[in-house]
Amino acid sequence: MNKPHLESNSIHTQLINLASKYCLTAAQTEQLMLYMKLLVEWNEKFNLTAITDPVAIIEHHFNDSLALSSYIDFSTIHTTADIGTGAGFPGIPLKIMFPHLTTILIEVNNKKRSFLAHVIQELSLQNVALYEYDWRTFLRSTQYPIDYFFARASLQPEELVRIFKSSSPYQQATLVYWASKQWLAKKAEAPFIFKEIAYTLDTIQRKFIFFKQKK
Repeated sequence: MNKPHLESNSIHTQLINLASKYCLTAAQTEQLMLYMKLLVEWNEKFNLTAITDPVAIIEHHFNDSLALSSYIDFSTIHTTADIGTGAGFPGIPLKIMFPHLTTILIEVNNKKRSFLAHVIQELSLQNVALYEYDWRTFLRSTQYPIDYFFARASLQPEELVRIFKSSSPYQQATLVYWASKQWLAKKAEAPFIFKEIAYTLDTIQRKFIFFKQKK
């Protein structure tokens, strides 16, 4: 199998279009390019993501991660946590776009954490922490000033809304869940939904689900 050519015109064009869409600096664009290269290289050894084509990575991982920036004022946010971040989505693209963030990446898989540690080092990202806890252990054993939790292709919302239990230190945080257009809330999570925002990824219709403890 031939390796994808990471300097092709289509990849460069796609990345420049992404940078223009989100007003990224040249340095941020270079960070995303390096991130993509590392992902492609490591994915040959480890199963980090099912999407391996560089153009598809830009559209379906980078763009999908950064899409949230159109609906949240990140200048007012200090600390975020990415639940089951996998290969770093959406946490790392959002950290690149908003370097002031303190970012916590929650991931139980050792190989994925090794990849994330390498990315953090190679991209010279500051104030990024890796945590090996599973979700329930994280809730029981940590107390960080987290403003927003993100969940994209990780746990189901009925498990995620445990942050709103009376015993949780994160009751006042906001949870954002990346969902398909067809997603419907179940009884456990429905009371915590306060906003849904539809968006389009390429030609795929999706939506952000915002959860919060109601006062």
